This record gives sequence, C-alpha cells and structure tokens, in this order.
Amino acid sequence: MLKGILQKLLIRSGKEYIVDATIPDRLIFSFVFKRLVMVIRGFIKTRRKIFLGKKVNILNTKNFTFGKSCTIERNVKIDCYSKDKITFGDVVKIGAYSTISTTSHMSKYGKGLSIGNNSAIGEYSYLGCSGGLEIGNDVIMGQYISFHSENHNFSDSSKLIREQGVISKGIKLGDNIWVGSKVTFLDGCSVGNNSVVAAGAVVNGIFPDNVIIGGVPAKVIKTL
Repeated sequence: MLKGILQKLLIRSGKEYIVDATIPDRLIFSFVFKRLVMVIRGFIKTRRKIFLGKKVNILNTKNFTFGKSCTIERNVKIDCYSKDKITFGDVVKIGAYSTISTTSHMSKYGKGLSIGNNSAIGEYSYLGCSGGLEIGNDVIMGQYISFHSENHNFSDSSKLIREQGVISKGIKLGDNIWVGSKVTFLDGCSVGNNSVVAAGAVVNGIFPDNVIIGGVPAKVIKTL
C-alpha cells in the first residue's frame, strides 16, 4: 500500500522511476515523513512550495525563482545577490552542504545561475556563479563538484595578483549530461549535449555534443 502511495506522489512530482518492490515499508514511511517536514519548512521560509532541509540559508530570496518539486538539502547556502536571477527549473535538487556563490567580492557584482529541469548536483559541491553559470536539462552530477566561472589576471609581474582583477567568461553545460564525482569546471568551458564527464576531470575547454571526456586537463576519450 505504502509503495503505491509513494509511486503516485513521485509521478505527481515529476519523477518517472519505479519504486523498488524490495524496499521495506519502514523506509518508505521515513522518506515520506521527511519530505513532508521539508515542504512545510520550505513554505514557512519562502511562502512557496519547495522542499528545504535543515539550516538552509537563502540570501535575497526575491531574486530566486524555481519550478515545481525542487529540493534543497540540509546546510546549503544560496547567495542570490546577482545581476540575473538564480533560476531553477522543475525537479531540481541541490545536495547537502553545497554552496551557490554569486558575489564573493565587492569589486564585482556576480552574474547568476540557471539550472534546467530534472537536474541535480550531489553533496558538498560548490557553484561559483560570479561570471555566469548555465546548466541544462537532465544533468546529473555526483558529489564534490565545483564550478569556477571567474579567473584571476596575473600577466603584470609588477603588481600583486590580487590587485590585477578578474576576468569572467562563464560556464555552460548542455542537456542530458552525467558528471562523475570530484569534477572541476573552470571559467570559459562548455560541455555539449548527451555527454559524460569522468570523475576527477578538470574541464577547461569547449567540448562538442555526444562525447565522453576525462583527465587533467580533460580531453575527449570517446565519441558516443
């Protein structure tokens, strides 16, 4: 009975997977109760329907928009002070202990972040959006992912690096991408649709659709 109720709730929330028949009812009950608490907490904090974990900190909520059935796990910090809005599509998930950072320095107002439908990032991740970060639909990511959409200038040896300012080109990920754990995306990079990024890769370049990339720095390993 509980599995049937859970399946209906998942379908209503936009999830398309089938509940494993071997999962015990006790675990299902715990999951449903946790989600109920999260949606109540989300409504209290935002006056909108969103699933929020404990100790979620959202700065400048008026600049934050999101679709249905979004989840922000515990201890996540989202800085929404940016030129463009922080925008989530439907069924977006941000893993626990992650940070979304836009304006980290008073010398430059950050640009912002856009995440498409059915995209998720794992726990302990960092999304640096000062130069702009765009993540497409159906992008799934592991833990400890980091995005750095800004780079320091250092060409003038007569000045300290911290005094030479920064340059920002932004980062873009297409649709239907699987990103393994501990991947680092550097400013100016982009990954095309229907691609895989191997765990531990450092991505610093422009990559086409339908490829597997990996390594330090990342390169095309295989065409799909």
